[in-house]
Amino acid sequence: MMEKQSTSPLVLVDGSSYLFRAFHGLPPLTNSKGQDTGAIYGVVNMLRSLMTTYKPSHIAVVFDAKGKTFRDDIYKEYKANRPPMPDELRSQIKPLHKIISAMGFPIIVEDGVEADDVIGTLARQASEQGIECVISTGDKDMAQLVDQHVTLINTMTNTTMDVDGVTEKFGVPAELIIDYLAMKGDKVDNIPGIPGVGDKSAVAMLNGIGGVKEIYANLDKIATLDFRGAKTMAAKIAQYEEQAMLSYQLATIECDLKLEYEPTTLNMGEMDKPELQTLFAEYEFKRWLAEVSDNDSDVTKASKPLSTDGESSAEDSAQSDNTSSQSFDKAKYELVLTQAQLDEWISKINAAEYYAVDTETTSVDYMQAELVGLSFATSENEACYIPVAHDYPGAPEQLERDNVLAQLKPILEDKSAKKIGQHIKYDKNVLANYDISLQGILSDTMLASYVLNSVATRHNMDSLSLKYLGHNTIHFEDIAGKGAKQITFNQIALEEAAPYAAEDADVTLRLHKALQALLQDKGELPSVLNDIEVPLSSVLAKMEQNGVLIDSQLLGQQSQTLAARIMDLEKEVHDLAGEAFNLGSTKQLQHILFEKMSLPVVKKTPKGAPSTSEEVLQDLALEYELPKKIMEYRGLTKLKNTYTDKLPKMIHHRTGRVHTSYHQAVTATGRLSSTDPNLQNIPIRTAEGRQVRQAFIARPGYKVVAADYSQIELRIMAHLSKDKGLVSAFSEGKDIHSATAAEVFDVPLEQVSVNERRSAKAINFGLIYGMSAFGLSKQLNISRYDAQQYMDLYFERYPGVLTYMESTREGAKETGYVSTVFGRRLYLPDIKASNAMRRKGAERAAINAPMQGTAADIIKKAMIDVDAWINDIKDEDILMIMQVHDELVFEIKEDRVDEYVAKIKSLMEDTVKLDVPLVVDVGIGNNWDEAH
Repeated sequence: MMEKQSTSPLVLVDGSSYLFRAFHGLPPLTNSKGQDTGAIYGVVNMLRSLMTTYKPSHIAVVFDAKGKTFRDDIYKEYKANRPPMPDELRSQIKPLHKIISAMGFPIIVEDGVEADDVIGTLARQASEQGIECVISTGDKDMAQLVDQHVTLINTMTNTTMDVDGVTEKFGVPAELIIDYLAMKGDKVDNIPGIPGVGDKSAVAMLNGIGGVKEIYANLDKIATLDFRGAKTMAAKIAQYEEQAMLSYQLATIECDLKLEYEPTTLNMGEMDKPELQTLFAEYEFKRWLAEVSDNDSDVTKASKPLSTDGESSAEDSAQSDNTSSQSFDKAKYELVLTQAQLDEWISKINAAEYYAVDTETTSVDYMQAELVGLSFATSENEACYIPVAHDYPGAPEQLERDNVLAQLKPILEDKSAKKIGQHIKYDKNVLANYDISLQGILSDTMLASYVLNSVATRHNMDSLSLKYLGHNTIHFEDIAGKGAKQITFNQIALEEAAPYAAEDADVTLRLHKALQALLQDKGELPSVLNDIEVPLSSVLAKMEQNGVLIDSQLLGQQSQTLAARIMDLEKEVHDLAGEAFNLGSTKQLQHILFEKMSLPVVKKTPKGAPSTSEEVLQDLALEYELPKKIMEYRGLTKLKNTYTDKLPKMIHHRTGRVHTSYHQAVTATGRLSSTDPNLQNIPIRTAEGRQVRQAFIARPGYKVVAADYSQIELRIMAHLSKDKGLVSAFSEGKDIHSATAAEVFDVPLEQVSVNERRSAKAINFGLIYGMSAFGLSKQLNISRYDAQQYMDLYFERYPGVLTYMESTREGAKETGYVSTVFGRRLYLPDIKASNAMRRKGAERAAINAPMQGTAADIIKKAMIDVDAWINDIKDEDILMIMQVHDELVFEIKEDRVDEYVAKIKSLMEDTVKLDVPLVVDVGIGNNWDEAH
């Protein structure tokens, strides 16, 4: 046997796994010609990251071959559930292979077998020769290959799995993984498994008896095992022995293929720079092209992971100057345990031009979180962690929390704009719990990334670090564990906690520099960040801390009423169907609707089954009673589960109020979203939804005030299109829907009927969402011809709107983005996609995004203005408590309502001047429903 290698390992890449994960895990990307490039980018970037981590001299990228394999001969239904490969993915395979080969990676494609079998054979050979082997894959089946020399790495999650890791994840050792898969089955590969066997029962039987063969040879022992249903399991599975053995055969990776190569012959080759230059130019990977065009470029340099640069023309325009990998020296990070160290760091912070700050806590819920420590960074590699509440057994003595906060309070409350954070709103809320008002916020890297390009990446620190710094951070799971075994930060040993926390601050500081450089030449984006998003985060933090009062008793009554109505609806559905069935089961619903009732199939799932989505049921509900009742059942069930049952449990014990979390960096258009609870999704068009709003109340002696922008997106359409008819109608204060009806249907304004106004309203709102004649015909329940006639008449009367829509679409195709009135850029990666559906979707978004984004910017600016006024008057008799869509909600003392309503209305209407007036409708009541 060969001696175990002490140098780099053999790396085997599951190329097919990479391909599908990159395609489904990244936003769709295209070049300027509309060629899909997202999967290419994702796979190549993961390969480069692997090279950086392992620097292997021996490596292979293994792909599945076209056509059937021996498993298809064994079982014709093998992988039958998988939908056909999308054209957008298929078109990327050949260019990807060319790029990988040109980079010097050996590519393997073997007919008649799967990539797994090739990898299994090579891994087995390497292990037998004492060669360390790393398999890069996201496929759980590969766990069966793990041994003392073979390890798995998941590049999407940056996690590794060794022998102990397999047992920890699956509950059984690697040598029983095939048996585990054979018993459980695999829906993805359509391996049948044994019906009735789940995770817990499979693990119990395998650990208690042995493999599948041993289990079937000892069925009588199953009843003695400790798992639910053990006593009856033997009888259940006895009839499926043949199926279990088939499943075992299908799940087994072949490890004895006769190959013309072996581990030691899979050498990493030289780059073919001319070929890479041609390919990178064609697919518009600009930074990669610059790298391989550099005379100093070599294999080592090119193996650094790249930040996203030129995956599409849209991406290029936003991020053409990304930084390359940066060097992090964690040995320079300081763990602050003494007063002398703290004094030195306070001096550093005070002397710094700006610095990064971050908190470590016990919870992601800002209302529950307890402060465990703080980290700061004043320059690259110069960062510290100040622990104040690590309390695990044997934890070293730390500085006392209250004393540390007392010394840091003047710095943290200093209004000088020096502080940088990553999602700093969370830190502001946590510190507020300790009577510290974090001020002087210079920037937030999460928001900077979001403003730069909202759709380019997730905006969490780990993603941003990899994207803009080429640096893989220490992940929280790496030091805290996962799932039920995950510990809170106060339980993490300081030798692990300190580098993690200090790195957070260091990364934040570097991200600030990188993102500021990228924003500088991007038009008005710096203003969007500095004048809207960053100040808004402090306003939102205050709103979150204010919370909202909830009538839990009323919600309890509503839950009981909803429960009774839900039960009645379930009975009505069963009566209409002619039998009882589980309304939550997609399969049973498919059977009832499309097999038993023979309703028309509106749409199919990717696997070819009739869809029962909400959109489909809405269509069917127009003509059929059963889907209408099912829709009502679903709506009420969701309302009960999400709000009437849940809201009372969310009342905070200290404040007696419910505290939502507002998210600035989630939606593509700039709109805010909220969670726990989601205030944006409480239905307002149903009586039951409005009743939920009745439970949002004010304190005794106070009123709920709701201020709502009237028809703001239509007003923005008038401003953007400069259409004389629309501008005139709004400027004269006409009812826009009646005015549109009068124009389109050629009737006097005073003679517009209710139906004509309704049709005009559908046209007005339909057009700003890019609705087609087909969509309008469905909404109005008229013929497509009539809908087209309505639209043609509309554009005749409002030609400026048509001109705006056409020029916006063309501009989006040229630049890859559209802009709001304030210069926020909304990128459209699919605007040149080869897939017509995706391209049309992007074109519709191009029309709507400037209006929706501008509306979002306007209400954000209004919130900043209103908050500044509230701060100036220093009156606790008014609280801004909620923001929902185009509406701000306040809690105001009764004797100040009239005075403050007038001021709020004035501030909101004057926050920006458009070509048409902004109008704010204000309602007042004892609860939110009354005020709306």
